Amino acid sequence: MSVQTQIPILDLKPQVEALWPELTAALEKVLKSTSFILGPEEQLLEKELAAKLGVKHAIGCNSGTDALYIALRALNLGPGDEVITSSFTFFATAEAISHVGATPVFVDIQADSMNLDLSKIEAAITPRTKAIIPVHLFGRPVDLDGLMAIAKKHGLKVVEDCAQSFGATWNGTQTGVTGEIGCFSFFPTKNLGAYGDAGLMTTNDDVLADTMRMLRVHGSRRRYYNECVGYNSRLDEMQAAILRVKLPHIDRWNEARRAVAQRYNELFQGHARIITPETVSGHVFHQFTLRVLDTDRDALQARLAEQGIGAMIYYPVPCHKLKLYEESHKGVVLPVTERLAREVISLPIWPEIAPESQALVAKAVVEALG
Repeated sequence: MSVQTQIPILDLKPQVEALWPELTAALEKVLKSTSFILGPEEQLLEKELAAKLGVKHAIGCNSGTDALYIALRALNLGPGDEVITSSFTFFATAEAISHVGATPVFVDIQADSMNLDLSKIEAAITPRTKAIIPVHLFGRPVDLDGLMAIAKKHGLKVVEDCAQSFGATWNGTQTGVTGEIGCFSFFPTKNLGAYGDAGLMTTNDDVLADTMRMLRVHGSRRRYYNECVGYNSRLDEMQAAILRVKLPHIDRWNEARRAVAQRYNELFQGHARIITPETVSGHVFHQFTLRVLDTDRDALQARLAEQGIGAMIYYPVPCHKLKLYEESHKGVVLPVTERLAREVISLPIWPEIAPESQALVAKAVVEALG
């Protein structure tokens, strides 16, 4: 493969081009309305998302990170409280816990799912534990039946981190609606992405919904009558309009991602040093993430880059190893998390990627491994 060959980790151009007339019409409608914040597009999007997910309340906000902050605030979590979560995740998950003054407690993951190892959770529960944040990593749903059984047994709240799992299901139920609150990101790279920052909170609890709506607008239910210190975290009309155009296509796009994952699995079948992700029901493959064994993973990434192939490493430093948490989490050992942080590499994936491109990617990976 020549260096001129370019296969990025993600290519959004096919979707933009296919939806161009609808996107431009939607944005023109917003511009003509001159309603740019919490207007009709945002209100309609919330209704459509609630219906799609099968949840009572869908509340737009500025980002997936803000969704996590606001969810934890709505649950009254703060200093002295502990929240169990994964260390193998984007920093925002732990950051939100720290942001409200609570303490993240990191539990190891399963090697096959890369999600929380439910068998390790109960040993991490203390009298200070108030909640669990399961992360549906790379679009692979956590075992919500098992997790909710643990949470109910110990009286813990569950905030689902669905930043990478829009459209994913566990036993037919959408992620984000089983716990007390679901938190979604619509960052442009997500399966359902806006063209800027945007996020969502979901709940079936009327009181929590009211609180989160208040917190996203400076802690006020009524303008200028602020009840608490909140946030300026509103999903703007242009992003809402874009998401409304894209929402009807998400099932088809997720199905295409599953087909892409299946092709990769077939291309890598039988390779002794490659472990491909499980294709369990309900997985939406936000990323296609390999484990490469007995290999200099960083050298592999560099070798692919030399051939014009985009590959990403999520996450080379687990949260408990970040400088921010090193002192407070001294002595924390998460062997599976730490091993996977050295082994994983994510390959190009988007719904429209050509099978020929996938074959080139797979050939380059196999040749690099030798």
